[in-house]
Amino acid sequence: MQVTTVHHAPAGTDHTVIGAASGLLGQYRAAPDEAFFASPTRTLLTHGVHARVPQDVRPLPVRVAETLDRARRAGVERPLVVGAVAFDHDSRAELAVPARVRECGALSDDPLIALPAPAADRIDWDVRPVPAPEAYGAGVAEAVRRLRAGELSKVVLARTLELDAGRPLDLPAILQRLARRDPGGYTFAVPAGGRTLIGASPELLLSRRGTAVLANPLAGSVPRSADLGEDVRRAAALLESPKDLHEHAVVVDAIRAALAPYCRTLDVPERPTLVRTAAMWHLATTITAELADPAVSALELATALHPTPAVCGTPTSLARQAIGEIEPFDRGLYAGMVGWGDADGDGEWVVTLRCAEADERTLRVYAGAGVVAESRPEAELAETSAKFRTFLDAAGVPR
Repeated sequence: MQVTTVHHAPAGTDHTVIGAASGLLGQYRAAPDEAFFASPTRTLLTHGVHARVPQDVRPLPVRVAETLDRARRAGVERPLVVGAVAFDHDSRAELAVPARVRECGALSDDPLIALPAPAADRIDWDVRPVPAPEAYGAGVAEAVRRLRAGELSKVVLARTLELDAGRPLDLPAILQRLARRDPGGYTFAVPAGGRTLIGASPELLLSRRGTAVLANPLAGSVPRSADLGEDVRRAAALLESPKDLHEHAVVVDAIRAALAPYCRTLDVPERPTLVRTAAMWHLATTITAELADPAVSALELATALHPTPAVCGTPTSLARQAIGEIEPFDRGLYAGMVGWGDADGDGEWVVTLRCAEADERTLRVYAGAGVVAESRPEAELAETSAKFRTFLDAAGVPR
């Protein structure tokens, strides 16, 4: 059984200052013009807004490049955009060039990240599932019917929990708990149209540094177990599961095909490995590539990949249609992408998973599961319940 964690440090990023990354995490205050993003390469905390990326009919990478170019000509030394892009990336993007950026090394390289996070408040949460569990199961059954009829190869169906705390939420404390639980993942809190998109994703969609490209798709999952022996058994079984290996291969093949036109070289391992978070085991494949044209930005590549079959399905157009017909809510920013990109074209964009949209006292938490012809409604319901726990544990919602 092989377990991998991918780390690649950016040139010029200081990993020597103990407490720098955890310090930035601790200074996040959830202000409307503040954003936090942490990855296995760096930690960013931004303040203020120099410019916002406009929403119009032009392709998103064009709008972002123009906004960054204007910022550089206005005297911003190293302009970058930070924020989130919707599942339908033509419909909504919450991206801005910050007025101030503070950056240091990765949370996972900071020994102080091991210190305990603030304890969760005792809250009598009002929880409403959308859809109800039985309705979600019926949606999975309908998707399986379509899959077995040959209409689709895979579709990802999500559900939500709407939670009301009845009092103001402590979003900085929730972010602390998310980050300290999985410091090697991707933790984020970014403004989202008057709300805050907050979460801890395990999945890198794409990063670019110079001409080096990295993608790390995840598909095929199983909940962790508190019993060590059972946890190891589940991980080993996942590596041999025909259903999960098929689901994973569909995603990897789609990413290979989407990246190939842009790349001089493309390395795709034959078999997936395992990635673990505090709540889940995932099948993962680390894809590396060399760009043929260094002018192609990380965001341009990410939008060419997004949405992958890991969050949508395949064929993409038919999976989107099925999602629109079966899911009783608008995904918004969930299952989109969140991250940063700079004026040189470098950047990191991760899939917006294990997340919630939050306002002063409410949360809308999201989770999804990949449905293939062999799927069972009760198994997909259990998988989404396990994925919810990443965020619910951080928010202090009882099991």
